[in-house]
Amino acid sequence: MLQFQPPGFGHKVINTSLGAMVYYTQTTAPWSIADTEDLPTLVFLHNFGGGASAYEWSKVYPAFASSYRILAPDLIGWGESAHPVWDYQIRDYLSAIAEFIIKTCRQPVTVVASSLTAAFTIRLAITQPDLFDALFLVSPSGFDDFGQGSGRRLPLSLINTPLLDNLIYALGAENEFAVRNFLQSFLFAKPERVSREMVQAYLTSAQQPNAKFAALAFLRGDLYFDLSLYLQQLKIPTVFFWGEKAQFTSIKLGRRLANLNPRVIRDFYAIADTGILPHLEMPEVFIGLLQKYLK
Repeated sequence: MLQFQPPGFGHKVINTSLGAMVYYTQTTAPWSIADTEDLPTLVFLHNFGGGASAYEWSKVYPAFASSYRILAPDLIGWGESAHPVWDYQIRDYLSAIAEFIIKTCRQPVTVVASSLTAAFTIRLAITQPDLFDALFLVSPSGFDDFGQGSGRRLPLSLINTPLLDNLIYALGAENEFAVRNFLQSFLFAKPERVSREMVQAYLTSAQQPNAKFAALAFLRGDLYFDLSLYLQQLKIPTVFFWGEKAQFTSIKLGRRLANLNPRVIRDFYAIADTGILPHLEMPEVFIGLLQKYLK
């Protein structure tokens, strides 16, 4: 969300087959804009879930803005990008991410992505490897890995009930209490690390018109798949990072996934005392790790 972006970052827009896609990049001082086109590109892709947006990475990417051209999109259905009334499927996000990279980048890119979006990126790197140079993935999961669902917080029959789905979204994502509770109870290891700014950023994204459609597709499990069926086909050099206290997708699951392709998944780094979003919970630690691996 634009008002929550760090200094020197503004938004640009590209059109995709599902609508306008907003992305954040260096636009003003303190960054030297004239030089960014010649820099290598670093793409940051956010997680899914109520209120998700590129804000998730906004505490990390400024640290790389003098060495890389930063691109951090709001995916379709999230943040400030288009929110079409749509029955979202996996193929929609595979297409949208590919379109984004093709339209904004001239050469293969390094992607930093989290959770389900990181799993989508793996699938895309298998089918379109020419788009990618390296992958740095936080807790990548298809949420149905090894045929074991990560567990819904609500029964599917409730989520699919007309009108009730509106109520579920309103109660679960469109108010400050629910957003704070979601961040503190499910995404972070330490609730006191959730700031007022984080709550406002997630709430602002969740309250966008038609934001419920992408969120409910995620909640229903329409976007889930078994990542273990794909990992052995991956050939792009990859590093996994995992919050040691991540809920839904445990570190044990992460190690099991990484072991499917140890030749390509060059390292698995467990980040102590963090949940599923270590880059938002302890950005200074994640920045240091990413700098080390990028070298």
